[in-house]
Amino acid sequence: MGQTIVTNKKALRDYFITDTWECGIELIGAEVKSIRAGHVSFKDTFARVEKGQVLLYNLHIEPYQAASYENLPADRVRRLLLHKREIKKMDQEATLKSQTLIPTKLYYNNRGLVKVEVGLAKGKKQYDKREVIKKRQIEKDLKRALRGRNPR
Repeated sequence: MGQTIVTNKKALRDYFITDTWECGIELIGAEVKSIRAGHVSFKDTFARVEKGQVLLYNLHIEPYQAASYENLPADRVRRLLLHKREIKKMDQEATLKSQTLIPTKLYYNNRGLVKVEVGLAKGKKQYDKREVIKKRQIEKDLKRALRGRNPR
């Protein structure tokens, strides 16, 4: 895996991610240049399987400033590129387990192409979130205590 452009921190906080898939994304015009400039946001983004295609909703790619007059809407629906068997498996798992498809990461692969990592997600309850915060705080305190000791 290459260089990460954006990670969906909110998805990792609010959901348990079970399976992940690497997907290509269908970009038009100057959207690639806008992504390379870092003008992309994952706010409220989700994916859905419709008519044998995986569609990505609410991925905000800001219009490229130096582009021509043909700028596309920033929040348009984008198609994710996968093999048919992967789409079928993704759809079956999402419907059987009643989970949603959420993008977790946008990155460049080794060839320099923009890829999206989509995960099968199940929502966390409030007590699950508290448990994760508690564990993180305990680990932090433990590291702090061990750092202060001089092991000679």
